[in-house]
Amino acid sequence: MREIILPYALLNAFKHGGKASAGAVLGHVLAAQPELKSRIKEVQQEIATTLAEVNSLSKDDQLRQLTNIAPSLLEEKKEEKKTELKELPNATRGKVVMRFAPSPSGPLHIGHAYLLLLNSEYVKKYEGKLILRLEDTNPSNIDAGAYKMIEEDAQWLTKNNVASVVIQSDRLHLYYDYAEKLVRNGKAYVCICEPDAWKEIMTKKMSCSCRELPTIENTKRYHALFISYKTGEAVLRLKTDITHKNPAMRDFALMRINEEEHPRTKRKHRVWPLMNFAVAVDDHDLGITHTVRAKDHMDNEKKQRCLFEALNWSMPEHCYVGRINFKDLDISKTKTKELIRQGVYSGWDDIRLPFFRALKRRGYQPEAFVRFALEVGLTQNDKTVSEEEFYKNINAFNKDVIDGASNRYFFVEEPKEIVIEGAPDHTTTLLLHPDNPKKGKRILKTHETFYISGPDYDALHADTLYRFMDCLNFEKRGGKFFFHSQEYERYKEKGERIMHWLPKAGNAVTNVVNVEVLMPDKTKRIGLGESALKKLYVGDVVQFERFGFVRLDERKKDQLIFWYAHK
Repeated sequence: MREIILPYALLNAFKHGGKASAGAVLGHVLAAQPELKSRIKEVQQEIATTLAEVNSLSKDDQLRQLTNIAPSLLEEKKEEKKTELKELPNATRGKVVMRFAPSPSGPLHIGHAYLLLLNSEYVKKYEGKLILRLEDTNPSNIDAGAYKMIEEDAQWLTKNNVASVVIQSDRLHLYYDYAEKLVRNGKAYVCICEPDAWKEIMTKKMSCSCRELPTIENTKRYHALFISYKTGEAVLRLKTDITHKNPAMRDFALMRINEEEHPRTKRKHRVWPLMNFAVAVDDHDLGITHTVRAKDHMDNEKKQRCLFEALNWSMPEHCYVGRINFKDLDISKTKTKELIRQGVYSGWDDIRLPFFRALKRRGYQPEAFVRFALEVGLTQNDKTVSEEEFYKNINAFNKDVIDGASNRYFFVEEPKEIVIEGAPDHTTTLLLHPDNPKKGKRILKTHETFYISGPDYDALHADTLYRFMDCLNFEKRGGKFFFHSQEYERYKEKGERIMHWLPKAGNAVTNVVNVEVLMPDKTKRIGLGESALKKLYVGDVVQFERFGFVRLDERKKDQLIFWYAHK
């Protein structure tokens, strides 16, 4: 009966955080062996005994046992829930063009991933094209290094699904041409009214004197924007319905003068388009067919529609999503930039930051963020996500991606030497991955001297049986440690804890390498790791047994530097 129960107990425990459920195991056992229903009490008693044993094991030990006795159960994988995107309105396969348009005030953070990846996944769905458009027409809030960082982040997140990159400051001539066309067609005018006076006039739903000037005079004023007017003296306005119930829709501004130096164009230009004008021109010129953007742009759509109608263009299909508010997570690029300047953070890739420059170095994969975007989906409902909830979800998604590919290794933190008297010379062979023998093995040669973590060493009690994982059993007597046996079956009888370890031969350290792990709070964990770690390349993601997933960030002459991802 135990042979029937044990595989299902191991499988259930492994799939559910290391703790098996008696009811679930009973259901599997009776489904496999219906004849045991007549012995239900006996079965329940045996399940209770088996679960006490199984639930005391680590997840890796559970998986190892299951791999040895019933590997076929591991092949019974649940089909992943596929999250289908809603259909885009009036979309034609092969003709969909979408855009993601951040401001280059800093690199991408977790708040950008949702919109970027929804756009990217829709483009894949319809075999279309995704354009990355960098909206940099406000010289006051630009980080010169962000252009390259955003492009790199976007290509990484979308797995090179960005077809082209467009920078608005390269397209000023285009905005100037369309602005002049609006002026010549009598649909826009240059206003030199004092802002407060103009606002008062518009509140009364009246025309200002500038609006009524002949087209030829407004054309002269338009050219003067580039030569004689000073900052704040003149703006270009679109003629709209001055009786509109929303004052913001009445003759809103299209262009203004800003003589501040631009990081890319320096002082070459002094007239800059405002957001709605630049967006409308770009969406038309780039052939954008659909957009997915935050619902706080709904009012902007109304202004852009006025421009499309004034220029006789066809509007893209606009879809809107709610805002994701990240509680306890500061994703402000402006604040972060200032803290970097002050030295609080080392840079945009500081491990404590929720920016992709840091998350990528920790070992997070694009697929995890795609899963997050698809789980939220195309919805206008706002969502508040705490730091704990966000990382819980992302870590789970990321683990699904990296778990099967990540080799396992021993890492001993704050190592202490321990001598197991009477321990035989032994070669321990371990799989690089417990459920994928094809990935190969790692070999550790042992004698009497080992390293274990300082906390493990300090917790060893006298007259108690312990086990080095996949190696040997030992006990403490009179302040010393003595070899007991090697078989796991002997340990099960009265053993207390299984721990990982590393070998030390004589006075010379062998089979180990110095390791440093940088944690998410920027503290460091120092210890030793298996010598097999020396074969890793920078960028490799592995799992330190009973510690977590880490990514090799740097190789030094006598030390490997890893960044911690998550459990």
